[in-house]
Amino acid sequence: MPSLPPLPDVDDRAAVLAWVGAHLGRLSLEGPDDVRAGGHRGGQAAADAALATLDVAGYARSRSTVLPEQRRGATRMSPYIRHGLVTLPDAWDAVADAPTSDRRRYRDELLWQEFARHLYARTPAGLAEPLRFHPPRPQGSQGSPAWSDEMACTSWLREELEGEGWLVNQTRMWWASHWTVRHGRSWREGEDDFFRHLLDGSRAANRLGWQWTVGAGTGKPYGFSRWQVEKRAPQLCRSCPLRDACPIQGWPDATPGPRTSADVGAGGPGAGPEGVVRTGDPEAVWLTAESLGDADPALAAHPDLPVVFVFDEPLLRSLRLSGKRLVFLAECLADLAGRREVDVRLGRPPEELAGTPVAVTFAPVPGFGRHSRSVDVAHLFPWPWLERPTDQRLTSYSAWRKGVGRA
Repeated sequence: MPSLPPLPDVDDRAAVLAWVGAHLGRLSLEGPDDVRAGGHRGGQAAADAALATLDVAGYARSRSTVLPEQRRGATRMSPYIRHGLVTLPDAWDAVADAPTSDRRRYRDELLWQEFARHLYARTPAGLAEPLRFHPPRPQGSQGSPAWSDEMACTSWLREELEGEGWLVNQTRMWWASHWTVRHGRSWREGEDDFFRHLLDGSRAANRLGWQWTVGAGTGKPYGFSRWQVEKRAPQLCRSCPLRDACPIQGWPDATPGPRTSADVGAGGPGAGPEGVVRTGDPEAVWLTAESLGDADPALAAHPDLPVVFVFDEPLLRSLRLSGKRLVFLAECLADLAGRREVDVRLGRPPEELAGTPVAVTFAPVPGFGRHSRSVDVAHLFPWPWLERPTDQRLTSYSAWRKGVGRA
């Protein structure tokens, strides 16, 4: 398929929205006439600005605050980390001078992200069913309670998800628990729903988070009830039409599932090469959605080569991502196009890259392995791990954390 028209200036958001609507909108959740942006700007410039102002002082105390927004300790760095505009090592180093407790707590979250990537890369199904776990089912003769759209907490949360495309971790747990533990819905369906909307949507972190909420690995599902809202966002309860008849007043009445273990065996292909693998001379740099930053190893090593990015049309058609996710990606590419020759295509990556030897950075996701086998990869660069995977068995996050050098 011919290249898509050139991307507009990254600072012209209206033009970027129009470009996404015209060329990708038919593949989006909302359709071409309703493409909107989320709450983050895409692009290296936006990521650099966020990293330069990153301040985690007070993070240990306020990271779970939901409202008011000005008291939130969450950093909002996750979309930039998710797409490689900021690497986990970069984020780790950026908080070196933070207060000890805040630095330790923030870095623990970075290690959780890294563990999720290790687990995702090492499971053939990409964490789809690694724990063989079924979520707890609500008890009682009436079965699952009725879902109420009148609850201020969940209706506000939904608006935040669909509008901003970003949620603090606390509210992600609220929704996942409400969906699965209280209402007995499939975690896979809930995770897909989050993935469509979240600008930091990552199958690795998203799937592991949903499985943790339902109790996989611990046998103790996370319960969402009124007290969390009153503690983290009290104004929601005060404004709720159901404040005197709250349907989540008590702990969800669900039977805990069995304690299970990921127990992912040692080894596996998920780590990628330790050094650059060269088999020929590249004519272009292939960027993937996992690594869109200027520091992408393949991009940095070949400053004079054109860049190719392929929007995977069959995948987008099946995922039906929200347009705001596509806008974020388009802004990342538009920002890069201000410094490099960027060729944006729509189709199947192996077909769009056929006949072009490329330099590319390994990505620890199953899709990269599938596509790269059918692409002429002349230079394969290592992934910038925070902790390079070893032969350690991935039985649990706590066990893995004890064995890594940065813990």
